[in-house]
Amino acid sequence: MSTQEIESYKIPITYRKMENLHIVFWLFKDIAWCMFWKPLGIAMIFPTLIISIVIAYRTKHIFSELAHNLAITVWIMANSFWMCSEFFGMDTHIIWGSFTIKHLAMIPFLTGILLLAYYYIIYKPKHKTDGLTL
Repeated sequence: MSTQEIESYKIPITYRKMENLHIVFWLFKDIAWCMFWKPLGIAMIFPTLIISIVIAYRTKHIFSELAHNLAITVWIMANSFWMCSEFFGMDTHIIWGSFTIKHLAMIPFLTGILLLAYYYIIYKPKHKTDGLTL
C-alpha cells in the first residue's frame, strides 16, 4: 500500500457497519456479565469475538490497524474468560499462591499489551519515515 493510500485510508461502509454491530454485541455481553445473565453473556462471546477476528483480518495490510485490532481480540478473549470464570463460580479458585483462575485472564491481556508494545516501541520507530504507520 502506498503512502498516499494510507494517508487517505477510509473504512468501507460495510466494515464500519460491522464495527458498529461489534460494539452492540460487546455491550450486550458486558451488560449480561454485570447482570449475571449467563446465557446471554455466553452467547454474546461468539459474535463479539468472531467480528473482532474478521476486523483484524480485514486490516492485515496496515500493521498499525492489525496490531490494535489483534489487541482488541485478545482483550475480548480475556474479558470473556474472566466473565465465564465468574459465571461458573471458578474465579476465586486458587491455582498457585494468591493467583486464582480469574488471573489466567492476564495471559491474553498481557498478550495485547505485548503486541502494542512491539508496535509502539519497535515497529513504529523503525517505519516512521515510510509514511505507512499511523
